[in-house]
Amino acid sequence: MPKRRVGWPLTRPREVLASFTFRLALLYAVLLAGSVVALLGFIYWSTAGYMARQTDATIEAEIQGLAEQYRRRGLSGLTTLLAQRSAQRPTGAGVYLLADTEYRPLVGNIDAWPDVEPDRDGWIDFRLRDALDAGAALGEEHAARGKVFRLRGGLHLLVGRDVRELTAIRGLIRDALGWGLAMTVALALAGGWLMSAGVVRRIEAVNQVGREIMEGDLSRRIPTDDSGDELDQLAVNLNRMLARIETLMTSVRQVSDNIAHDLRTPLSRLHTKLSQLRDTDLGPEAAEGIDEAITDAEELLGAFNALLRIARVESGSRRAAFADLDPVVLLHDVAELYEPLAADKEQQLRVSPAQPQAGAGEPGVGRIHGDRDLLFQALANLLDNAIKYTPAGGHIQLTAAPARGGVVLGVADSGPGIPPELRGKVLQRFYRVDASRSAPGHGLGLSLVQAVAQLHGARLRLEDAGPGLRVLLQLPAGAVAGNGRDGDGSA
Repeated sequence: MPKRRVGWPLTRPREVLASFTFRLALLYAVLLAGSVVALLGFIYWSTAGYMARQTDATIEAEIQGLAEQYRRRGLSGLTTLLAQRSAQRPTGAGVYLLADTEYRPLVGNIDAWPDVEPDRDGWIDFRLRDALDAGAALGEEHAARGKVFRLRGGLHLLVGRDVRELTAIRGLIRDALGWGLAMTVALALAGGWLMSAGVVRRIEAVNQVGREIMEGDLSRRIPTDDSGDELDQLAVNLNRMLARIETLMTSVRQVSDNIAHDLRTPLSRLHTKLSQLRDTDLGPEAAEGIDEAITDAEELLGAFNALLRIARVESGSRRAAFADLDPVVLLHDVAELYEPLAADKEQQLRVSPAQPQAGAGEPGVGRIHGDRDLLFQALANLLDNAIKYTPAGGHIQLTAAPARGGVVLGVADSGPGIPPELRGKVLQRFYRVDASRSAPGHGLGLSLVQAVAQLHGARLRLEDAGPGLRVLLQLPAGAVAGNGRDGDGSA
């Protein structure tokens, strides 16, 4: 059965906001908000709009009644009727005003003609204060709506209604619309956040396990909660797959390790016996043949040792040897070891920056956290390849520079380089650019460099040096001393 790990990783807000689940929830919130706006808009139209239409209909009915009286009784009858209505409802809902040609009030329940231009149908919306109660309601105005007419003789007639209740209802509906929309969006976003945080947390658990497996810990498994939902079933199936992969990888690694161990022992004995035989007096021809056999045995031993070293590095067991290192000192140590070999080929070997003084660190580069022996071996492999493939008189440069909170270690040469389409393949075991395989080597040097990079959470890049090849080993910010962890990047 796969391991079940308790606990989920913490979810950062940025991860939730960038998740597909939150974007889906946000789309749902927009659609829901649109539905609420449409519903409340219909309610607004069917209530406030209905009341506004009823108000206009009431005004039209009063106008028809006054027009009938005007036709039957003339101006005096209209004036008398307006005076009666104004006396009965001085502060009521009805608004009446008859004015002369200069818009001076003659009779009505408002004391001034509204300073508002009517529309083409004669309707006006204005503000008023009840004429008789002005002292009691000083400064308090409310909305009114009316219709104006021009009578014979240049007189002006205004008939309207007090619409303060309609205005209040409209305000209530608008407030309800705003609050309802705000609450809908807030609840939808909160629900989307909670749902997205849970999904992102579980997906991040899968990603975390994937990163740790890529770093070499094949025993890691995705945490499950026994809920039986889709994500839990996916985690169970992935754990079964990972268990099967771990079993196969362990078998392959065990077979390769056993082969390397079993063959290294007889090869070592063969090398020893050939060396002893070389010391005897067998003649020049036999000695030459023995020397060639010794060279072949050493090459085979080197290949098996490299395979075993790569297996140990990929297992992740060397993390216990991590310590703070000065990358500049490390580069100079590697260069010092290979400087005689470069001098034999008249190659210029430079290291940048220069060797720091004893007890002083190189400013601007910083220190790294890692296994010194493995990093030394990786840089030595890169420098050995550079010297091997750079022609006589060429130049090779080792560099250390800060980058994105980490350190980049580089080896650049002026050799033939590697074609872009082959830069990924050369990291595979036993792959060689030389298809004829006539050049010395067994194609494991860059594979070891990649294994060391993975162990340190570094990124290995092969670039064009124009001419030549530049190999960069970039240690991430998590691999810098003082951070307290090894980083989670991958080559």
